[in-house]
Amino acid sequence: MNQRLITPLGAILAFILIAVFLMPSPAAGQVKLGTNALSVAPAAAKPWTVTKTPDGQPDLQGYWTNNTMAPLQRPKGVTKEFYTKEFFEALKKQAELDGEEATPGTVEDVHYDHSQFGLDRTQGLLTPNFRTSMIIEPPDGRIPPMTAEGQKRAADLAAERKKQGAQYDQAQNLPFVTRCIYMGAVPMLPPAYNNTYQIVQSPGYVMILIEELHEARVIPMDGRPHAPQNVRSWLGDSRGHWEGNTLVIETTNFNDKVAFQGSSRDVKVTERLTRTGEATMKYEFTVDDPHTWTQPWKAEMPAIKTDGPIFEHACNEGNYSMGNMLRAARVEEKRAAEAAAKKGTE
Repeated sequence: MNQRLITPLGAILAFILIAVFLMPSPAAGQVKLGTNALSVAPAAAKPWTVTKTPDGQPDLQGYWTNNTMAPLQRPKGVTKEFYTKEFFEALKKQAELDGEEATPGTVEDVHYDHSQFGLDRTQGLLTPNFRTSMIIEPPDGRIPPMTAEGQKRAADLAAERKKQGAQYDQAQNLPFVTRCIYMGAVPMLPPAYNNTYQIVQSPGYVMILIEELHEARVIPMDGRPHAPQNVRSWLGDSRGHWEGNTLVIETTNFNDKVAFQGSSRDVKVTERLTRTGEATMKYEFTVDDPHTWTQPWKAEMPAIKTDGPIFEHACNEGNYSMGNMLRAARVEEKRAAEAAAKKGTE
């Protein structure tokens, strides 16, 4: 179940673009953690101090979810960095009445209501994120323009795909997500569901288990250099270190197929994870690829603690769906050919 579609918010999108300019800037009722706009904690809350692991490192361990309604890029026509709480709640309420997922003018994965089966353990736990985009640099909240090299690579790839035929001509033409080969693990963007991560720390290593496709990132923390350039993988090659209470992870050596947002294989992703409270964490990432974009770009989002364990995400392309999709494509082609032949004899 990895099909993608655009969330149907057309009925309220126009309302967003008009109302967002009429709303006051977010000030009362909100506080910034870094550059995240989150709801204010109770006034009587006790000061929180980061806990440490037995070897003295900031403790990030546990189960976390990065589920958020903020889109990666700011919707066109929106110029504010944050929605107000009142505007966001009104938008969410209207979307619920319309039977739609409350996502402010963004493109999202198809939503499955797992709460009815008890699989989504984050219901009611999400801290409102009033950002209009995850991207915070550049200031317009959008991915920077592509370089000439990036544009040429994208055009060459499109031409090659066209040469290979339609999407359902062969299994190899389908997206890697549909084929359950790669969901996108670096950076850790929130999928539509199965958005839980487990962090385990030990002396010299940090492990991040990703719920969707159950990938495990094992990150050395001992200062060793990156693997040689000819050693490449879907997850890339990650190296970590601490900057104060922040875990910094630098990942390179991606294979030629990942192409995050159209990047080259030489993209470098730098992630920063910082505990901000007993049950909250700030996740930031910077994407640097001079072969693709005119400048690096940065995004951030909140993460919150959730209950474990992580259950198996059983997704594989060998199930019925792959054969059925290709078989349906052949049937459609046969019908089209028969219709054309019939028309030619009339």
